[in-house]
Amino acid sequence: MSLSAARPLNPWRWLALPALICIGATMLFAAPLRVFGLQLPEPVFAMVPTFAWAVIRPSVLVPFGVLLLGLFLDSFWGGPTGLWGLSLLAAYATVLLMRNMMSGQSRAMMWAWFAGATGIAMLAGFLFTMLDSLAIPSLVGVLWQFLATVLLFPFADYLVDQFEDADVRFR
Repeated sequence: MSLSAARPLNPWRWLALPALICIGATMLFAAPLRVFGLQLPEPVFAMVPTFAWAVIRPSVLVPFGVLLLGLFLDSFWGGPTGLWGLSLLAAYATVLLMRNMMSGQSRAMMWAWFAGATGIAMLAGFLFTMLDSLAIPSLVGVLWQFLATVLLFPFADYLVDQFEDADVRFR
């Protein structure tokens, strides 16, 4: 529960700003930097708002925002159009369906829910890639991307904490 007073739910603050931050973080982590011969991990930053938006409240605008973030990832990483959009929408729909079960859970349990949602997105992406290319993607690469993405949970938790009390209709 947030210790701050309830604030109005401004779409710019809870939808557009997190999406822009995810786009910037994706571009930053794609920089060709190597430390000790290792490249920066490429977590799916879009999982943070995808999870948080589903937990915060249902909205008509959110699926479009998730789809746009996914299409950005497809174009930025050069993947097939719709791969990440569909994968993120699958994770969003799952979290939205399980939203009532998540309310009031501890941080550790919410992290487990985030890991489950990330797993659904990664599994969907894995299957869609396999269907598109007719080859099996690297399981090690998918596992590393999954682990790097799961470590982003504190940011999703912060976003949920900022806006969960903003809409009085869902108290």
